[in-house]
Amino acid sequence: MERLQKVIANSGYTSRRKAEELIKSGKVKVNGEKITTLGTKVNNNDIIEINNEPLKINDNKVYYLLNKPKSVISSSSDELNRTTVVDLIDTSVRIYPIGRLDYDTTGLIILTNDGTLANILMHPSFKVEKKYIAKLDKHFEIEDLKKLEQGILIDKRKCIPKRVKIKKNDKNYSIIEITIEEGRNHIIKNVFSTLGYNVVKLHRKEYAFLTDESLKVGEYRVLTIKEVKKLYGYSRNKNN
Repeated sequence: MERLQKVIANSGYTSRRKAEELIKSGKVKVNGEKITTLGTKVNNNDIIEINNEPLKINDNKVYYLLNKPKSVISSSSDELNRTTVVDLIDTSVRIYPIGRLDYDTTGLIILTNDGTLANILMHPSFKVEKKYIAKLDKHFEIEDLKKLEQGILIDKRKCIPKRVKIKKNDKNYSIIEITIEEGRNHIIKNVFSTLGYNVVKLHRKEYAFLTDESLKVGEYRVLTIKEVKKLYGYSRNKNN
């Protein structure tokens, strides 16, 4: 017996978080009965439907690393018909991005149909590091570096970067390298905004151990089996 949201995620239909939203909104049926309770367990003989369409179990897992360009949505679809990260990947398999990058942010994002891996990489307890390069709109004050290292309170929760480096600090702008483990929406921009800076350019150059060195903006590649296994290794980080 497996939890319903895990079965949906493992099928490649969507991430576990999105699967939970589908269940709570009453869009999932099991053996013809609408399910709205998270934690409901199913087995291999149960018939699962989403939006009245049978769920297809997909054992063919795929993994892509994309260096996202600006003006691209980090989603599998968009109501305004804007280009999405999924549109940039040449595959017939239904995939979705793990986490999000803002519309105007560039950098690394993983796309897959593996819900289990998506859950590992998105959950803060697994401590997956992401490194960003942020260009700020003015000179960066040294006392603000100390504030960053001590943590910045965002929505009543502290964001404490793992590492912060000043790459360039001119009179009218600065470039900061910052590494964090969490993935709250707009977190980098909000951190610097709290200190009085606007982020005029943002790029995610590293995701876990993966780097953008071999990928130009807009390019992607398939992750190797070794890389996927190493990403799964983050599941051992919980509570460590």
